[in-house]
Amino acid sequence: MSDSPLQVAVEAAHAAGRILKERADRIGKIQYKGEIDPITEVDLLCEQEVIGCIRKTFPDHAFLAEESGTTEGDSDHLWIIDPLDGTVNYAHGYPAYCVSIGYQYKGEMVAGAVYNPCLDELFVAEKGQGVTLNGKTISVSPITDLKQSLLATGFPYDINESPDNNLDHFQNFIKSCQAIRRPGSAALDLCYTAMGRFEGFWEMKLHPWDYAAGWLMIEEAGGTVTRFDGSPFQIGDRSILASNGHIHQAMVDVLTQS
Repeated sequence: MSDSPLQVAVEAAHAAGRILKERADRIGKIQYKGEIDPITEVDLLCEQEVIGCIRKTFPDHAFLAEESGTTEGDSDHLWIIDPLDGTVNYAHGYPAYCVSIGYQYKGEMVAGAVYNPCLDELFVAEKGQGVTLNGKTISVSPITDLKQSLLATGFPYDINESPDNNLDHFQNFIKSCQAIRRPGSAALDLCYTAMGRFEGFWEMKLHPWDYAAGWLMIEEAGGTVTRFDGSPFQIGDRSILASNGHIHQAMVDVLTQS
């Protein structure tokens, strides 16, 4: 078991989570990839830690990671990594961030681990085996009415430059559901939807490392993941709609209204 991709993902997520906790009060230098898109020393440290952990067991595997990009290897085995999802939160001391690690075998997501060190919550999913939170099986919310649903979303870093900025969808949803939260970590939003804290989540202009592990969590918890128009979702898509399944069509209807 110690050499399984799932176990290695869990070990790597915990290792990076320890760094996040240790460095929370001494983040170090903050740089910017864009006007409001930061990267900290801790992002880089965590990514090095995760990749190092995985390479000890799987030295030939390929990687797609937020900070280092694509690392060539056996393309049948691809690790998709966000070492710190919620960097803005982390940089401000706001406790909503995580490590997200997804493992893809021959083009299919088959294992994932998301660790939230703030609450010591470890989400683990394996294809066909369900999803757990700290070892306990979880599933999506049973709520069937959008009006009774708590939703989550996020806004892109180019919100100041692009008119395609999610404000229209936010305005439409805020009138259609119970409430909306914007925690600032897509990976956590997906995990929280998988466990029923949220009924649904939508966001645009994401990258594979933002959603790879969380996508698997949703499906293994009994939920639904598609594009905004309800068509099949795939790695590389930029916009994602995830829900408990019950309110999915209602969310599609809101997202596709003119």
